[in-house]
Formats: sequence, structure tokens, C-alpha cells
Amino acid sequence: MDKTHGEIPTLGYQKVLAQLRRKKREHLKLLQRLVAQPSISAQNEGVRDCAELLASIMEELGVPAQIYETEGQPVVFGEIGEGDLTVLFYGHYDVQPPEPLEAWTTPPFSPTVRNGRLYGRGTGDNKGQLLTHLLAVHSYLEVLGKLPIKIKFIFEGEEESGSPYLADFVAEHQELLSADLAYTSDGPLHESGAPAIYYGVRGMLGLEMSLETASWDNHSGNKGGVIPNAAWELVRILFSMKDEQGRVLVDGFYDRVREPSEIDLELIANLEYHPWQIAKNFGVKKINLEKEEFYRRLTLEPTMTINGLTSGYQGQGTKTIIPAKASAKMDCRLVADQDPEEVFSAIKHHIEKMNPEVEVIQQGYMHPSRTDPGLPVSQKILKAAQAATGKKPVALPATGGSLPDYVWTKILGVPSIIVPYANADEANHAPNENLSLECFYQGIEISARAIYELSKK
Repeated sequence: MDKTHGEIPTLGYQKVLAQLRRKKREHLKLLQRLVAQPSISAQNEGVRDCAELLASIMEELGVPAQIYETEGQPVVFGEIGEGDLTVLFYGHYDVQPPEPLEAWTTPPFSPTVRNGRLYGRGTGDNKGQLLTHLLAVHSYLEVLGKLPIKIKFIFEGEEESGSPYLADFVAEHQELLSADLAYTSDGPLHESGAPAIYYGVRGMLGLEMSLETASWDNHSGNKGGVIPNAAWELVRILFSMKDEQGRVLVDGFYDRVREPSEIDLELIANLEYHPWQIAKNFGVKKINLEKEEFYRRLTLEPTMTINGLTSGYQGQGTKTIIPAKASAKMDCRLVADQDPEEVFSAIKHHIEKMNPEVEVIQQGYMHPSRTDPGLPVSQKILKAAQAATGKKPVALPATGGSLPDYVWTKILGVPSIIVPYANADEANHAPNENLSLECFYQGIEISARAIYELSKK
């Protein structure tokens, strides 16, 4: 293959685009093949088999692939092309557990097309989205026999389990992964259907607190009023951690939170805001926030969330007991420049002051990450998304969710941009996860256009 490189003429890009549109059926079959392979990292089901399948698909598409071992699940790496600029495409091939299975219309690993969507676990999160990049590259190779830039791929198998070993892998393979830009497609489009561009992510801290006040549950009459109730005590502690407006009351929680920049607020000001539509998409009755406050809370401010509470009897009928045990699982979404370890220490100190008998366990974390929206590469990706879709992208300082984006910005030291391709109602992590075929094909075209725009001097 001719390995010369350089800017691709417009006619060359148009030929690539035409090829993409001719091969939609083949692209769909390839996605179905990948989705049909289970890869549930939380249950260690099929993950290695999926890594091997993905590597073989990459080879079929003309991308030399290699599987790297980690202390957990394998990393699949690929590299092709030459050029003055290198893009590192990131994705994850592992998926969430599919339960409850009875809620699926068709089996989660039997990918099925219905009403213009492909249903199956991992369709949108993240197999369909990572595949778009490979298919875009393949079309360049098929049509032009070369790429205008150098492209690397890194696909991990534990994102749905918190990416516990990705940071170590990146730190140990910085030369292998060296790039000028990291590019991730994960998550949904804006609820309006417009393409979304995120210049960062919120970090995450997971924790669990538990309390045991007796050796067993006790009779609520015979012992009532004279022994402690684990459930009430846990609720008392939780109530002390936030006020009625949702502000966290833990000392030090907000110490490192970065103030929004002018460009951050400008990005928010340029957004359309339809709270009724957002409420519908979120499944709530209404959103009682003005636009700036809504997006500041969603992208620029940290959160503290109770994910689950467990205590006492919850079966049919009544059981008059004083619960002996209570626990809560929680997460905090963190923003630049918060440090997860510092936040955990502050929360643990707060709980210990309330009741030193409560056990607090950290359950993993991700650092927040941010990239300057004003960088030339940031602007080129923005232009690519608009040119490929004909719609003005929704650009935000950060996404409300969390990805291991910090491994690129903090460890590898490169800018990183997130460009989601899935439909807003993809139901990722839920039964009947799906990917709109229109979004899938559009994602391939955005990736192809991004390569074209990045090749321009």
C-alpha cells in the first residue's frame, strides 16, 4: 500500500463518502457480528473472546491489531498510516450486564433490527460507536489506498467496571500511544438530535457506607426506644450531607472546584434550552432551572448521589423490627480541578464525626478532565461534525457523565474531545439498548470527515 500522506483533496473525500454510503449493509452485518459476542466485564463473561474477535475484525478492515495483556481484561491496539498529526481513537468493547433479561423484547446478544434501530447489549455503548472509526478508516484505505494522517486505536475491556487498569497501561505505554489528539465517541447525541461536542468529562468517586448497631434485628416493641436503629442513624448521617437546595455540606467538598471561564459560559449561552423536552427525555415531570444554572449544574459543578439504600425488612406485609444493619451506596461526580482522593477523605471525615462506627469504603474513582475548546484541533472537530451532519453542534465544556478521559489529558498529556454518535434514547445500561441505524451511519461519516479536516494544514 502507498504510504505517502498529506492533505486529501476534496474529490478524494467525496469518493470516500460515496463508498461509505454504498456499504451500509456490510457495515450493519459487521456490527451485528460484534454485538452478538457477549463481553460483560462485571461478570467476566466473554470479554477475552470479544477482544480476539475485535482484533480479527480490525485486521479484516486493514488495521494491524495487537492484544496487550493487563492485570484485568486485555487492551486491543491498532496503528496505521503516516502523517504530521496523529489521532488516537478510544473506545471500549465491554458491556453492562443485560439483566433483567425478561425486560428485553429480543435477547440482548441476538442483535435485531426493528423500526430503523439495532437492538442488543452494546449496540450504542460502545461497540457501534467504536466501530464507526474503524469503518471510516477502512473506506479511506479502500478508496484511496492511504490515510492523510496517522491513526491509532485503543479499545479497552473494563470501562463498564471503572477502567481499573487503563491508567497504568497508558502510563507504561506512553510512546506507543503518543498522539496529538484523543478522540472518543461514547454516549448519546444531544436530545435535540444535533451532534454534541464535549471538551471534558466529570470525574467520579464511588463509595459505600455501612453501619451495624446490633448483632441481629430486634423486636420493635420489646426493644423499641432503648436500642439504636441502624436505618434511622444512617438516614440522619445522609441528611447531614446535603441541604434542601442540593448543595453538599461536607467541609472541603468544593475547595478545588474550578470557576467557569468566559468561554465555558459562552458555550452555555449559545445553547438552545427546552426544559419541557429535557424533562420528557429524563422521565421527570418538569425541570425548574434556568438555562445557565441547568448546564452549570450538569457540567461544571460536582454532585453527591445516593445510588441505593439497604436496611431492614422490605418484603410483603409487615415485620416489626429494629434493623441491625444499614448501608448506602453513593457516587460523586467531580469537576476540574477536584481530586477524588481528597474528596473521599473529606466525606469520610464528615461521616466519622457524625458516627465513628460507620464503615466507609471507597469503590473506585476517575479524575475529571478538561480540554481547551479554543485549540485548533477542537475547532476542526467542531467543523467536521457540522459539515457531516448539516447541523450546528451542541458544544459543552464537559459531559455530565464520566469516562477515563483523564488518562489522555493528565497522563498522556494530549487534548481530548468526546463526540457521541448514539441516539439520545439509546437506553444504554438498560434493557432494550439500541442504536439508530441513521446515527450509526452518520457516525461513520463524522469520523471520516474528522480525518479529512484534521489533515488540512
